[in-house]
Amino acid sequence: MNAQPHVIVGLSGGVDSGVAACLLSRQGYRVTGLNIKVLDEPDHEPVLVHSQLRVSDHHEFDFPVFTLNLSGRFRREVIGYFHDAYLAGRTPNPCMVCNKTVKWFGLFEAVHLLGADLVATGHYARTSVTDGRHHLYKGIDPQKDQSYFLWMLNRHEISRTLFPLGGYTKPEVREMARSFGVLAAEKKESQEICFVPHDDYCSYLENALPGLSDRVADGEIVDQSGRVVGRHRGYPFYTIGQRRGLGISTGEPAYVTEIDAARNRIVVGPKPALECRALRAEGLNWIGIEPPAEPFEASAKIRYRDRESRCTVEPQNDGSAIVSFSEPKSAVAAGQAVVFYRGDELLGGGMISGVVKRSKN
Repeated sequence: MNAQPHVIVGLSGGVDSGVAACLLSRQGYRVTGLNIKVLDEPDHEPVLVHSQLRVSDHHEFDFPVFTLNLSGRFRREVIGYFHDAYLAGRTPNPCMVCNKTVKWFGLFEAVHLLGADLVATGHYARTSVTDGRHHLYKGIDPQKDQSYFLWMLNRHEISRTLFPLGGYTKPEVREMARSFGVLAAEKKESQEICFVPHDDYCSYLENALPGLSDRVADGEIVDQSGRVVGRHRGYPFYTIGQRRGLGISTGEPAYVTEIDAARNRIVVGPKPALECRALRAEGLNWIGIEPPAEPFEASAKIRYRDRESRCTVEPQNDGSAIVSFSEPKSAVAAGQAVVFYRGDELLGGGMISGVVKRSKN
């Protein structure tokens, strides 16, 4: 690697990625920005195009920026996945999948096309190298740590990725944005899925999949014993743990505890029925450890804002794992990710495929 490593920084237009780019430039890296387009008309092949996007109003940070149109890939890998997950009765996490299949794909495509050395993003996470192996860690700001969304990255990708913001808190990043003259310094953060207007996924699915509502309308709502207690508008429009909008009266608060896509059926029950102590995870990816052959203990989260819980991970012969928790977890949803930690280090993760009901005997 030369004396001035060339790094491709993913620019989203937000404050975090802007500060990451400026910080790396200030640290002596040769910075090139990359803005990935995902909602344009798709191109047949990824082509880098010079962009007029500027990160800062300070001339010190006048580095080149390119755009890369990956809209076709985004529609296949992210929007297609989003549709398929809901049609299968699962709850997708499109931002997590986009990181792996679109953002890092695009960043390394730019590395190849521009002859760069490294990539970087504004995610709040950290890496380190021990005995020649790269490890991934939480960001130091517990309110902003984004390591959960990165479990799908492989070791090669981690080894060539910089996370300049992982050692800072969000207020510190805001202050740096002002001092660097970052144009997005006061921009508010968006919590919405970029392709779902107003964060209303039900209306989005109805419009994106014509005829869906008619195909799935008027399914059964059943209680824990299988007794029909009402009718629903279609299983894709419900999520595990949902209470509002069920349109039924059972004499006590009822929550969606199961989604049966094959029979277009929603199962409801009292809040305790949402709890479980074990789940199955598939599509496992390991970063901090070798693929385990024996059970081991860790901490795990089943969604981004979940509180970590102690667990035992039991590898299965089919490549999946049974994850047993020391305390009950509520509203475990197939399609979400379970991510494993040891202290601040992210060990790996997998996609939740369902709840495991242990025998009481």
